[in-house]
Amino acid sequence: MGASSVFGDLVEVRRALHRIPEPGFQEFKTQAFLLDAVGRLPSDRVEVKTWRTGVLVRVKGRTGARCIGYRADMDGLAIEEDTSYPFRSEHPGFMHACGHDVHMTIALGLLAELVASPADDDVLVVFQPAEEGPGGAKPMLESEEFRAWKPDLMLALHIAPEYPVGTIATRPGTLFANTSELFIDLKGVGGHAAFPHRTNDAIVAAASLVMQLQTIVARNVNPLESAVVTLGVIQGGTRQNIIAEHVRLEGTIRTLSEGSMPAVKARIEALLAGLASGFGVTTSLDYGSNYYQVYNHETETASFMRWVREELPDVRLIECDAAMTGEDFGYFLKEIPGFMFWLGVDTPYGLHHAKLEPSEDAIPLAVRVMSSYIRTIGTSARS
Repeated sequence: MGASSVFGDLVEVRRALHRIPEPGFQEFKTQAFLLDAVGRLPSDRVEVKTWRTGVLVRVKGRTGARCIGYRADMDGLAIEEDTSYPFRSEHPGFMHACGHDVHMTIALGLLAELVASPADDDVLVVFQPAEEGPGGAKPMLESEEFRAWKPDLMLALHIAPEYPVGTIATRPGTLFANTSELFIDLKGVGGHAAFPHRTNDAIVAAASLVMQLQTIVARNVNPLESAVVTLGVIQGGTRQNIIAEHVRLEGTIRTLSEGSMPAVKARIEALLAGLASGFGVTTSLDYGSNYYQVYNHETETASFMRWVREELPDVRLIECDAAMTGEDFGYFLKEIPGFMFWLGVDTPYGLHHAKLEPSEDAIPLAVRVMSSYIRTIGTSARS
């Protein structure tokens, strides 16, 4: 029994999921949709658990010697959709602009394939909430529900707008960066614009800090270890003739080296201490969510890449460069061997863009690739 006979057309499944994007740990409709779909799987091989708004589905293999994990993220983004789709988001201000609707659809297709034709190994499909924030991977990894079914290998994919359909891109080692949010508040003494000497201007302090932060990568990070400190938001002041008392800066830190992240943070803290002394402002600092790097395990990734080259002549494999993107799947790989790869979906608009329209032709390809690979590695382990 194939995937289409269980869930209907997977393209229609993706479109239904696309209509209901929800923020992290609020994926209530999404969870209900997934539970309903999994409940239609005609097999006594399937066990289901929930964790918060996530879903874990275990499919028993023929031998069950190992358990192979496969993760799909669930949440949408706070973006107003601007696509040409007739099946646009029904939740104003939210959109599946990172392809998580595609990821979940592929995972459902994989489940249907493995129920119809089981692998030797057990397979755990993890529908994980809150990837976009505040981060669902780490608490899910630490949960009793996941620990009871903890897999021996962990796999995942992410759509890649820049690659055509039929392309897989990955690499051994670091694929995605360590990331951290950055929130800084500066509080001075406000007052009349005509009397600056009676104030401590938070905007002047913030302007100095913006320039100082840009010296960290240039002067405090090893040139051979990439890092980024980006400020995306500055908010402060109320009128053009009032010296601002408060300024808030929001940004992100990204490093390819695990060791560079604490070094960058230590330098930010030192700059803030100097700013407080030099400008007479008080400072507060919050790093928000932190994501561990996605580090593809060498042996497992090399084996997958070799298999694609040898067994899938219709798939183009690219050994790509590391990217400064962040992904909390890195927490799974920190503890469990495995890898993540990019899946080409051929669209001119990038991830987190209001016009993102990934090609749905990538869905059956990804289901075929993952179901075939999971069956192959189970057979290889047994032999």
